[in-house]
Amino acid sequence: MHKKLSLYFITAFVLILSSCGARKERSLFNAATDVVTDTIKQVYVVNDQGIDSYYKIKVNDLLAIRNVQNKEWGATASTGAGSTSAASSPTGKINTVLSYEVQPDGKVNLPAIGKVEVAGLSRREATAKIEGIYKSKLLPDPIIELSIVNLKVTLLGEFSKQGNFLLERDNTTLIDIIGEAGGITKTADPKTLKIIRGDRSKPEIIYVNLNDINSLASKKLVLQNDDIIVLQTTKGAATSDKLQSFSNILQPLLVVVNLAVLIFTISR
Repeated sequence: MHKKLSLYFITAFVLILSSCGARKERSLFNAATDVVTDTIKQVYVVNDQGIDSYYKIKVNDLLAIRNVQNKEWGATASTGAGSTSAASSPTGKINTVLSYEVQPDGKVNLPAIGKVEVAGLSRREATAKIEGIYKSKLLPDPIIELSIVNLKVTLLGEFSKQGNFLLERDNTTLIDIIGEAGGITKTADPKTLKIIRGDRSKPEIIYVNLNDINSLASKKLVLQNDDIIVLQTTKGAATSDKLQSFSNILQPLLVVVNLAVLIFTISR
């Protein structure tokens, strides 16, 4: 019995010492700079690529456009080159508004007015430009609604819901998306959140300490298209899981050993 208890204590001690390793085994997209999560105060950026609060329209983006004053406008227009007949909303529903792809020349081909250069513009700037062209050529008082339907971020790890989330609004923040995902789990470590952004071969990595309210002031928390947001479990939870797994393996072995000892004792 004493030997059994000693074995448990030794096992637990070893697993506690290896808790960092246990958590690392369960986490995704590990980087050498992840050690900063042990001391991070608010927000720490690796390979800073600058601040771009407003998303700029790029080639291959899909723009859903309609005139708010006439909901049928845009939905009944014939589908031309570079356009698709529906756009997905964040709720998974399909809108009957046509979406138009930004072509390699940075222009989008729209009904009645033809090609309009929009690459490099924010959503608001593109909306104002298209609204002005329609007003001068076709519609008396257009109110154009424009959304970029292909923008998304990916949440992985200790969130209540994981997966892809569409960026429906300008300046969608990290907290907006965490709220949409239903918050974080009970086993999440708030100091380990990181955002992987930009070029995948040399990404910008943004570490965020969710424990500190001052982190919310950082402009780096305005999300960009294709951001990957990862949140790790606590060291304690990772160790507990590893200990439980080891215990599940050890228990049958102890039963066999105890049975062997009992048989040996009886047969003496």
